[in-house]
Amino acid sequence: MAAALGGCTAEVGPEEDAVGVAEGEIVKTNALNVNALNVNALNVNALNVNALNVNALDPDSLSAIRNPGANGDLAREFVKYAVSCALNAGQTFEFSWTDAQGVEHPEVYVGALGLSPDWHTGPLDLTGQRMVSACLAGLTNYYGTHVTISMRAPEVPLKVIDPAELTNYPNIEGAFWGNLWGDTSYVHACYNADTIANSRAHSRDCAAGHLNPDNSIDECGLIDIVGPCSEVCEPVNGETGAYPSCIVHPGQDPTMTEHIITTALP
Repeated sequence: MAAALGGCTAEVGPEEDAVGVAEGEIVKTNALNVNALNVNALNVNALNVNALNVNALDPDSLSAIRNPGANGDLAREFVKYAVSCALNAGQTFEFSWTDAQGVEHPEVYVGALGLSPDWHTGPLDLTGQRMVSACLAGLTNYYGTHVTISMRAPEVPLKVIDPAELTNYPNIEGAFWGNLWGDTSYVHACYNADTIANSRAHSRDCAAGHLNPDNSIDECGLIDIVGPCSEVCEPVNGETGAYPSCIVHPGQDPTMTEHIITTALP
C-alpha cells in the first residue's frame, strides 16, 4: 500500500510500507496548492470495512485495528489510506496491535494529501467526510496493483496548477464522490468513455468497471458506477483538469456536489 504527493515521480514498489511517503512533492510558492500523484493499491474489500468514526482520530476507540485476524488487516489498510488522504505530511497516527502469536506490531501511519488535517484532533466535518471518501475510492484498485495517477479536485489542496502535470497525465479516467460516514454509506464513480481502454491497460478498472471474458462488468466493491461522466458531471475545467461538479445521486436527486476527485493517467 502506498500513496504519494507530488508533481514529479519516482519508483515505489509493492513492498513500500509507508502510505503517504512522498515519492516527489511540488508545493506552490503560495504554500497552499499541493498537487497529488498517488500510487494506489487499496484493496477492494478494505473499502467496505469502515473502521473509523467521525470523531477525532483516537487509537483507543478503534478496536477493529487491533484485531489480529483478516478483518483487522482490512481495518488497518482502510485506516492507513484514510490517514494518508486526510492528514498533512508530517502528521501521524500511531498505535500498536498484537498478532495471534503474541508479537506486538507498532504502526505509524503518515499523512499526505491534507484533505481534512483537523481530523487529527477534532471531528471529521461533512466536507472532510466527502473528500476523504472520494480519495479512498480513487485509490481503490481492483487488482491490488500499484499505479501512479494524477488526483485532482476543483479546490486546494488537489487543485492542479502545474501545466506539466496536465501534460504528463492527460488521460482523465473518471471521477469519484460519496460519503462513507453518512447515514447511508455510498460511493459513486463515473468514467471517461474516451479513455476506458487506456485505464484498463494501466490496471485501473474501478471507474468503468472490471471487464470479464463474457463482457459482463464487475464493480469495485462498494463503488457504484453511474455511467459516463459526460452525463452526470459538468465538463472538465481545462485549467485544473478536473470535473467541477457531479450529480450527488444520479437518477434520484439533481443536486450537484463539488466534493469530488478526478483521476488521470499517462
